[in-house]
Amino acid sequence: MPHFFINSQQVNNSKIVIGRSALPRRQNEENYFHIARSLRARTGEKLLFIDENKIQYETTIESITNDEITAKIDKSYPSKRFLDFELYLAQSPLRSDAQNLLIEKATELGVKGIYPVKTDNCALNNEMIDKKIEKWQKIMYESSKQCERADIPTCYPRTTIEKVLTENNFDKVIVFCERIAIKTIRQSFEEKPIKKGNKILVIIGPEGGFSQKEFDEFAEKKIEMLTLGDMILRAETATTVALGNIIYEYSNH
Repeated sequence: MPHFFINSQQVNNSKIVIGRSALPRRQNEENYFHIARSLRARTGEKLLFIDENKIQYETTIESITNDEITAKIDKSYPSKRFLDFELYLAQSPLRSDAQNLLIEKATELGVKGIYPVKTDNCALNNEMIDKKIEKWQKIMYESSKQCERADIPTCYPRTTIEKVLTENNFDKVIVFCERIAIKTIRQSFEEKPIKKGNKILVIIGPEGGFSQKEFDEFAEKKIEMLTLGDMILRAETATTVALGNIIYEYSNH
């Protein structure tokens, strides 16, 4: 069933109105054209909506005009499609297709935000990263709709690992260093489990891996360095495996 983000102000008298002139205007226009033009929806068809309070609405389309869509609310309830801890990713951007895939999968896995970090071996220069931020945010938005997430994650401006660490207060910071680490995610959780509401940062390096200077900085800051096993994974694969395993271990502690 198609899934769209709305504002709670659009909910009135058990109905939801998607108007091209309604606020927030851009989001409403996108929703209107997606439903009316791309999907070619008709009266009587079902739609899913979710508002900023994470309330999910199951609806039936009552009418479609040239200016607005009116849907009757059949059922509403709090959405469960979000993590109950805050999972962030600091990641050295990859080349186009690989990075797009990484952004999509991280969104599906529930990350709250992604920090594109410039590392020593980063594949992209600063200018290219800055140009891509808006596109990556759009991928997050579309992926959130596709997987029926309760919220939309944020793609932050280009930064550095040092700034991410100094400007935020994380309960647990993990960096994956396949070539030098021996401790696993499970061992890390046994020593210090993640609790509900915790703020967790996962750091993933570029295709060429972290530099020796960066490894030394992780050690100096006493950042937990973990491995995903004996295989050497591509950065986009490592991201998906790392996030998935963290969620699994959290769910089973």
